[in-house]
Amino acid sequence: MKSSELLNDLAAVFRWTAKLNMHEGIANHLSVCSPEAGGGFYVNGTGMHFSKIKASDLVLIEDKKFEEMKNKPEIVDPTAINIHGTIHKKVPNAKCILHVHSKYALALSCLKDPTLPPIDQNTMRFYNRVAVYKEFGGLGFEEESEKMANSIGNYNILLLANHGILTAAPTIAQAFDDLYYFEKACETYITALSTGKELNIVNPEVAEKTAQDWENYSTDMGELHLKAVRSILDSEDPSYKQ
Repeated sequence: MKSSELLNDLAAVFRWTAKLNMHEGIANHLSVCSPEAGGGFYVNGTGMHFSKIKASDLVLIEDKKFEEMKNKPEIVDPTAINIHGTIHKKVPNAKCILHVHSKYALALSCLKDPTLPPIDQNTMRFYNRVAVYKEFGGLGFEEESEKMANSIGNYNILLLANHGILTAAPTIAQAFDDLYYFEKACETYITALSTGKELNIVNPEVAEKTAQDWENYSTDMGELHLKAVRSILDSEDPSYKQ
């Protein structure tokens, strides 16, 4: 895929994340590796609201200028360069990284036991498929970013204790689909907890079977999800592609 379409996809995800109220002011960052700049990646610049971001607003962090850009906070937040740059470099699968402090995933990350139990189809999708970074050590500067990258392993989901959620995947569509459904799963769990009633947790065999069902259901569901989002945006406000 050419950079232009990658940037259109990522800009659409920014816009939709804002519509879903999964952003946080002008904080949080989404990034994607550039196929045309070896080792480089695109990320949102400093001070931009997700709801206004266009493809042309995304900033290319070239590999050879990685260290230099850390000292230019007026262009890109240093935490974005550290977290996304480090994970892109150290995790081969992480071509797209979506890091947000969404309401329900953040609530889960604040629990002493942040395990997401299998209580519905969405929570079962992530059964034994979430890495947890439990040693929050402050904002995402160099040391913290290294620890995050080392915690992901082979997973696409990294729950950051006391911090938020990060999805890392080979494509924007997959990272977005994972983020969307993980937040939905967290919403169900947190809502169920709020009732004070006993949870109906399914047995491990059913949970694992359902997780595998999700994986085998359709390999292009994420692509179709993002395509549907872009279709809505094309009708409502196609400026994201500018």
